[in-house]
Amino acid sequence: MRGGEAIIKALIEEGADTIFGYPGGQVLPFYDMIYDSDIKHILVRHEQSASHAADGYARASGRPGVCLSTSGPGATNLVTGIATAYMDSSPIIAITGQVSTNLIGNDAFQEVDMIGITMPITKHGFQPKDSNEVSSIVKKSFELASTGRPGPVVIDVPKDIQEQIIGNRKKAIFDLPGYSPNLEGNIKQIKKAIKLIKSSKKAIILAGGGVILSNASKKLKEFSKLINAPVVTTLMGKGSYDEEDDFNLGMIGMHGRKVANFSIAESDCIIAIGCRFSDRATGKISEFGKNAKIIHIDVDPAEIGKIIEVEIPIVGDGKIVLNQFIEMIKELKSSKDSGYENWINNSQKWLNKAIEFKKSCIPRVSYDNIPLKPQQVIKEISEVISEDTIITTDVGQHQMWAAHYLNTKNPRKFISSGGLGTMGFGFPSAIGAKVAMPENDVISITGDGGFLMVCQDLATIKEYDIPLIICLFDNRKLGMVYQWQNLFFNKRLSHTDLGTTPDFIKLAESFGIDGVKVEKPGETKEEVKKALKSGESKLLNIVIDKEEVIPMVPPGECLTEILGDYHTE
Repeated sequence: MRGGEAIIKALIEEGADTIFGYPGGQVLPFYDMIYDSDIKHILVRHEQSASHAADGYARASGRPGVCLSTSGPGATNLVTGIATAYMDSSPIIAITGQVSTNLIGNDAFQEVDMIGITMPITKHGFQPKDSNEVSSIVKKSFELASTGRPGPVVIDVPKDIQEQIIGNRKKAIFDLPGYSPNLEGNIKQIKKAIKLIKSSKKAIILAGGGVILSNASKKLKEFSKLINAPVVTTLMGKGSYDEEDDFNLGMIGMHGRKVANFSIAESDCIIAIGCRFSDRATGKISEFGKNAKIIHIDVDPAEIGKIIEVEIPIVGDGKIVLNQFIEMIKELKSSKDSGYENWINNSQKWLNKAIEFKKSCIPRVSYDNIPLKPQQVIKEISEVISEDTIITTDVGQHQMWAAHYLNTKNPRKFISSGGLGTMGFGFPSAIGAKVAMPENDVISITGDGGFLMVCQDLATIKEYDIPLIICLFDNRKLGMVYQWQNLFFNKRLSHTDLGTTPDFIKLAESFGIDGVKVEKPGETKEEVKKALKSGESKLLNIVIDKEEVIPMVPPGECLTEILGDYHTE
């Protein structure tokens, strides 16, 4: 067996069924071996789409996604997708070709130091120097990518190692003795946290993406009901708690819902689970949770206390720690002298107030305007999808409209680039999500700016019969930047008008994809319904009002300083 064959065999042993890739000189031996293998390979039309598709695969399924490129420019084209996965803790394995070992360091044709380039944006990078190592490296890479705080791992494989005959691979077992993530929470810290929650009057839960990554959604709901605490989420935590449940107040932050932002500002006890307190979530750090004592649960100890000072740190896996909380609280509940009933009665007043506040500021979504209001478009999409439909978004205004006006009931059904804010993410991540979850309907909500960066992969969905619905929000603007220039730069609109853009319908049709223009209320709903029924890919070119803005907290301001407000019904 050669090194490349061992990699393929190891990938299959780790449960990988698909590679998203693009061939080139330094991976030609590997591609020759893929030709006769059982693993599925999907040829994307740009390497960035390969890494985003692997990311979408991982987020939708919970299993690591795999992408592949050649060395040099092929490898560097993966970098944006690797960084996106790193910022959002998504487990992907990026395999890159490299020049032969005797040429490394000589500036050979298409040589780059991929390990060095990606060191700040990966959990780890491997470069095997012996074919005996590759099986163990692949196995260790999957373990690293998917345990503890998930994230991307790079395997940079020299061309000669791909071709080298394996001697005794059992002798080359990779071990990382320094890697041992703590999964169970400290019992003393959990008891202190329960005591703090019990003594508080306005406890609130802040759920981040870590709740989804640890598959803790059911435990989160059970925990919130046990302590009568409302829940707010970060963007990455969207879907961790049923958004149609009264307990869920919605997303916090710069583009957060009013009820969520005001409630967390009023809270006296914040229980943060699997979130990193990013600037987009906290607003002005000195004002965030200033009335509250904070309990922070996270599997990555480096995140605790990094940005926000916390009262009680708890290092551990979200699901495991929440279960520890639940078991202890159930013991209190069953004890007559624990004061549990009084605790819950007191918290009920705060919960009722939060729910009433939520009902008082439900945003308006029904409009008859032409050009279409994006709120109306999102409403129509939500009326025809099921709770199992996977929505991916690109980055910008449409992303925030989707985050606000689509109620997500289940985890892994709303996929978006959070930490890096990567334009071009939405469409290829939808490809990966559909490949991972072929029984689920997948809709890509994207803006015209982001879609133009990756539109060549319309060829991919046609070639491999990957049925997606692309809802393209067309305002001929870089909408979020346009909004910021209007609000904060005296309407000096510097290069945010896209100017010449293609006829998106003709573009789709040139790839063999059906396209339709949507301009009137009701058309989005009907076209999405038709596309879902047909089982075919479709692009909806939805013309929206370029002047519509989403309310926001200005950069560096307190979360309650919302600029503009949601119109209510």
